[in-house]
Amino acid sequence: MASAAALLVVSAPAITASAGPSAAERTLPPRAEWAGGWATAVTRGNTAGLTYTGLNDQSIRMTVRTTVGGDRLRVRLTNLYGEQAVKVGHATVARPNNGTPDDRSDIDAATLRELTFGGSTSATMNKGAELLSDPLNFRVAEQEELIVTLHFPVLTGLVTFHGQSKVTTFIGAKDLTTTADGAGFTIRPNCCWMFLSGLDVQRRHSPGAVVVLGDSIGDGNGSTVNAHKRWPDLLADRLVVARPEVNTPGVLNLSLAGNRLNHEGPEPGAGGFPGYPELGPNALARLNEDVFPQTGVKTLVTHLGINDIWMSDDSAENIITALRQINRQTKARGLRSLAATLTPYEGHGNPGVWTPEKDATRQAVNAWLRGQGKAEFDGLLDFDAVLRDPAQPSRLLPAYDSGDHIHPNDAGNKAMADAVPLHLLGL
Repeated sequence: MASAAALLVVSAPAITASAGPSAAERTLPPRAEWAGGWATAVTRGNTAGLTYTGLNDQSIRMTVRTTVGGDRLRVRLTNLYGEQAVKVGHATVARPNNGTPDDRSDIDAATLRELTFGGSTSATMNKGAELLSDPLNFRVAEQEELIVTLHFPVLTGLVTFHGQSKVTTFIGAKDLTTTADGAGFTIRPNCCWMFLSGLDVQRRHSPGAVVVLGDSIGDGNGSTVNAHKRWPDLLADRLVVARPEVNTPGVLNLSLAGNRLNHEGPEPGAGGFPGYPELGPNALARLNEDVFPQTGVKTLVTHLGINDIWMSDDSAENIITALRQINRQTKARGLRSLAATLTPYEGHGNPGVWTPEKDATRQAVNAWLRGQGKAEFDGLLDFDAVLRDPAQPSRLLPAYDSGDHIHPNDAGNKAMADAVPLHLLGL
């Protein structure tokens, strides 16, 4: 389940070595805990377009929504897939200006704060490296939209990015990081977080975070843009209601549209699907980058395998083998490990994308998950039972179908989130 693909995308003076922690770090209150408030999976840029050429003396303004709040924040930037060092000239965080019609490009100037890196307002991300900002005194609420703006003064080259943000991103010329008015951001795709991979919050107590390792169903294909209606978003909504703030776990959505258990993003698929780098590496290769390093991760939900079936015609045995390996590695890290059944997709795509034989493979995987797999994992989320049409179980229930017969709409995403037994999260 790929995103709309080969499009778009989004770098500063070198940071000087510090003799010790910054002033902000030295003033952290005792017993404070860092928690993952928001995160996304990243991949290398595509073979054409802005994600390939990069940004050059341009700013990018991106919206994220936290799942939990805290008294301070820190931002994680990444050049994981870059082919050169990337200069970050200036970086800011602010709240949106909800009093204007364009409340994601216009920020509330009174809330604007500069991000620093070892006390400096600029930094360099080495090739393949990540960059963590200094802690910032900035009270963050649960489920709050924040605006991160980055300026890249020189050509970044290949971009490290997430291609399916489901929120509008804004790109403009020059340093616009402190500009409240968004008029200068003339490129406005409904996609893409670029060089931005996470936002942590500091809390008095944190019960940890739930990480979702999924594909485009978790990534929100079929959900409404700028509405935060992915099923992990809606699960976070449930948790906020169900638990007092101090006990609310973060929900970190590390889903990647088009991702597969056993195949690489650029590999072509059935029905003439060409494949793209932004679909990411195989899921097992993502564990050490996307899952295990997340701040406070305690539980992993794995919902993968349908792309291996429709794109690559993998066997049930190959899919089950990969799922079992993810489970073993997760438990070896001391984490709780949940799996989810594969949802139906009859009617999706060109001829050969769905076949009765491929649906039999899906059913075989689900039968294993409901049987032996349920005993091996710490719990099972039966999304197939939630989304399928009882009259024709090989297809989505029409009320939950976004129209492409594989991705749930907002109502379908809500049904998935509502079906998660909260006690299985172990938090």
